[in-house]
Amino acid sequence: MLVLGIESSCDETAAAVVDAARPVGKRILSNVVFSQWDAVRKYGGVVPEVAARAHVEKIDPVVDQALAEAGVSIADLDGISATTGPGLIGGVIVGASYAKALALGAEKPFLAINHLEGHALTPRLVDDVPFPFLLLLVSGGHCQTVLVRGVGDYQRIGTTIDDAIGEAFDKTAKMMGLEMPGGPAVEGLARRGDDRAVPLPIPFKGRPGTDFSFSGLKTAVRRAIEGDQGHRPEDIAASFQRVAFQSLIDRTRRAAQSIDDPLSALVVAGGVAANQVLSAELLGLGEELGLKVVVPPLSLCTDNGAMIAWAGAERLALGQPEAWFAQLDVAPRPRWPLDPDAPKSSGAGAAKA
Repeated sequence: MLVLGIESSCDETAAAVVDAARPVGKRILSNVVFSQWDAVRKYGGVVPEVAARAHVEKIDPVVDQALAEAGVSIADLDGISATTGPGLIGGVIVGASYAKALALGAEKPFLAINHLEGHALTPRLVDDVPFPFLLLLVSGGHCQTVLVRGVGDYQRIGTTIDDAIGEAFDKTAKMMGLEMPGGPAVEGLARRGDDRAVPLPIPFKGRPGTDFSFSGLKTAVRRAIEGDQGHRPEDIAASFQRVAFQSLIDRTRRAAQSIDDPLSALVVAGGVAANQVLSAELLGLGEELGLKVVVPPLSLCTDNGAMIAWAGAERLALGQPEAWFAQLDVAPRPRWPLDPDAPKSSGAGAAKA
């Protein structure tokens, strides 16, 4: 089963071809990503209008390269999937419209994929993780724990009430004058620091419930940077990273303990999952909980086309959509929760799954 996936929800223009019939380790036939960071570095971050124009310019060559590297043509495909939300709406429109045009012209099924579902199902691309499992989704725009019961069956357990953890990394990097993206910059600086040197609060540690919060930590970091205590930048970075991850681990532990379903694994996805310190902390948590921990390779943690292609393949395997034209009317959207029935935040009395 050959599926082309297109991702354009933020600043990466990405396309990939996966073959779902192949065994683990051989399913990704191509995975091409064009990043805009070199072009937007001068702005200090992603500019939606600039990003959308770049997607328009790059989507043709990126898709052509993905098909060429996979050694397939449009006619060989069994389906074409694209991120249809959530994300920066200009970029989402570019990718989804392009994929719809390809599907319409070639009379192939078009699959409208939730970007978050792409992250959620990535562990099954690389490890055949059975349902249900607990997902920790950590990126620049998202910080959630989600019970993944099946394709399209998601229950959010906890969410951030303010900043996502990736956003906190980016803002910390910006306050410290580091280059963007902030996650790798802070991680690199933290390797040279003492993670106990700067007293910072551990957000929500020990607090009832399963939600996250990072705005207070961000404020504490700003005070440490602007204060007169002479903290070294590397110590601030290391201390910030330590307490941010301690909070993540504490809240993820509570999420796992709140679930009655017998979990097969604890999986992590999203750009922050590329952090090696976090991976080590999660392995320790998995051992404590008696759960297998699955961390996708770096290339699949950040936004990519392979995860969108795989989500499309999972849906095709279930007979979704029933008709190839059924999803051409799905409109791109800036917001698209995995669990539309979830409350705004799970709060202190989060119900068990």
